[in-house]
Amino acid sequence: VQLQASGGGLVQAGDSLRLSCTASGRTFSSVGMGWFRQAPGKEREFVAAIRWSGSTDYADSVKGRFTISRDNAKNTVYLQMNSLKPEDTAVYYCAQTSSTWLTRRAYEYHYWGQGTQVTVSS
Repeated sequence: VQLQASGGGLVQAGDSLRLSCTASGRTFSSVGMGWFRQAPGKEREFVAAIRWSGSTDYADSVKGRFTISRDNAKNTVYLQMNSLKPEDTAVYYCAQTSSTWLTRRAYEYHYWGQGTQVTVSS
């Protein structure tokens, strides 16, 4: 399985970005996908997850601002990020899990993308 993330960049506070992550190598429609992020000097943290069925979960810090979605025909998961804040600055990683349930645990995600940098200036 290979995951390719894209869409990061430098934006101002209040702006929006959409991250994309395209997967290859297995049946995308039957697996869960997640987004994590890691800021400098901090541990990797959960951002959002989407189950194969389309149900979703969000970290409290992004709830109401970020939306995770998937397009199974394109083997792609998206993270729409609105009302960005400087504290959202991090490297964002997409990941794939075989868990049949929504999970926030990084160790349950077995495949990871290379990360895409998101920088939000104040």
